[in-house]
Order: sequence, then C-alpha cells, then structure tokens
Amino acid sequence: MTGENEKTILVRVKEADAGLRLDQFLAQSGRFPSRHQIQQLILEDRVWVDNRPTKPSYRLKAFQSIRISVPPPKETALMPEPIPLPILYEDDDLIVVNKPAGMVVHPAAGNERGTLLNALLYHCKGLSGIGGIIRPGIVHRLDKGTSGVLVAAKSDSAHIGLVRQFQHHSILREYVGLVAGTLETATGSAEKPIGRHPIERKKMSTRTSGGKSAVTHWKVERRFSHFTLMRFTLKTGRTHQIRVHMADIGHPIVGDPTYGRRPGSTGVSTFEAQWKALKSILHRPFLHAEKLGFTHPVTNTFMLFSVPLPHELAAALETLA
Repeated sequence: MTGENEKTILVRVKEADAGLRLDQFLAQSGRFPSRHQIQQLILEDRVWVDNRPTKPSYRLKAFQSIRISVPPPKETALMPEPIPLPILYEDDDLIVVNKPAGMVVHPAAGNERGTLLNALLYHCKGLSGIGGIIRPGIVHRLDKGTSGVLVAAKSDSAHIGLVRQFQHHSILREYVGLVAGTLETATGSAEKPIGRHPIERKKMSTRTSGGKSAVTHWKVERRFSHFTLMRFTLKTGRTHQIRVHMADIGHPIVGDPTYGRRPGSTGVSTFEAQWKALKSILHRPFLHAEKLGFTHPVTNTFMLFSVPLPHELAAALETLA
C-alpha cells in the first residue's frame, strides 16, 4: 500500500534479531517515535515482510526484508495563535520554552484554544509531523497547573531522537514541589506502578491493575513547621506521576485540586496562619519543572536548562519562612 509523497523505509532482519515480534523489532530500530505509530502502520498494511503484509505479533526470521511505507504528515487543523512564549532556546530542530502554569500543552476537550501547541505553531511556523501525528512537535508534557522547562521538536529527526531519550530514561528532569506535612528522612524513592484509576477515569492511581512502572526519587530541600519543600528526579514519565506518588505516601502536593487535600489541623495556630496565607497566594499546584537536560538529537551536544521558581511560588514560600 503506497501513495504519492510517501517515504519508503527498507530494513533487513539480522540474525541477532530473529525471533523478535515485528512491532518490537521496529520499535527498537529508532526510526519511529512511538509504538502507536508502528501499530497503525502495520494495521494499515503499510509494513510488508518479504513482500507480504503481516500482523504486529509476527515472529521475524533472519535475513527477511521489511518494507515500510510512511505516509506524509497530514495538515493539522490546529490554529496558530499569537500567544507570548518565554523561549529559552531555539534552533532549526527544536525549541525549549518555560511553560507557564495554567497553560495546557495541547488541545483537548474543554481546552481547544490557547494551548502551548497553538502558540508554538504560530511562533515556529512548522513543527515535526512524523507519520501524520495529530500533536505535531510534542514529545513530552507538563500538567496544566505545572510550570517549567519543556522541549518540542521542529524536525522529524529531532522528534525521533528526543522520544528515544525519553524512552530510555536518559533525560534529566528535576522538579521542585511543596508537600503537606514533614518527612522524617532526607531522601527516598517511590516506585509503585501507575495506571488509570479504576473508578475515577480522569485520575491516575497506584491502586490499579495493569499500571506501568513509575519511579520518582526525592530529597528534602527545606523543612517548614507543617510543610516540606522537595526536589524530585524522574526516571519515568507517567501521567501525574509526582502528584500520584506523593499523595500515595500521605504528602500530597500543596494546591493540587485532584490528589491534594487540606492537611489535618494540628491545633497549632501557626499551621492555621500558614495554611490561610498559602491559600490566598497559591491558586495552582506547587510543582515546577525546574531543570531539563538532554543530548541534542542532531548535534549530539548535551544541553541543560534551568528556570527559577515563578513569582507566585516564591511568594508562597515567603509566607512559611
């Protein structure tokens, strides 16, 4: 199944790869940004093994030839919007921005306009569109209420390279967050799998079957009388990962409307005063993606970006000092 302007990729199976599933083999090839795209290409009969279409589960044999026909990117229906963007770095292949809190990364139900993607489309005039993906340029996300460093791809080669680094967990990601309560130990890790909540489908949970591996390392930055400022390092990137893990151990992110809650009163007047002061300033989760480090997928140069706490988070900390 081929068409005009399609890109053809030819691959030969090595002896060492014999026995692999077709979809697994293609995922390891480094030519595609996601397993979802691979599955779609196979199901649309765009992947032929020895001149025959086959299934994703097909077990490959040594020296078989594989032909993949990749369709050109579809024109996106998303509207570019002249939204100001705090740009940290930009070249022909990628762009790094400081996403403000309150901005959704890409359009979805209830958030069709005013997203980071709308702003990127206006500013960049073009983003990667591998295999007709519907979210051009987006290789990772930050929650709506989370601020901080985010990278997007402008070229297909950058998109594939960045996705592979995220898949291999070689990206440096550090977050700063304020949690309820005080932790006794200075460092720790949360390693419970995360999946869709079995009842509340818009939430994620550690108490679900079929969850994916999730690892969050943390250390205490500063202790207050009733709250703790923490630094998080992610080894995986599951949806709401930090928020779910911290709520699971009884120290939810302050200001989190989904997983957080008002800490139980200790009967101490300082707690009531601090909680009232935080509520008057903080209208978002206290979670900030402070650092992002990765190897540039085209130049092979390591790049590290860091942004300080935004004003509202710094002001919230001052109320606790």
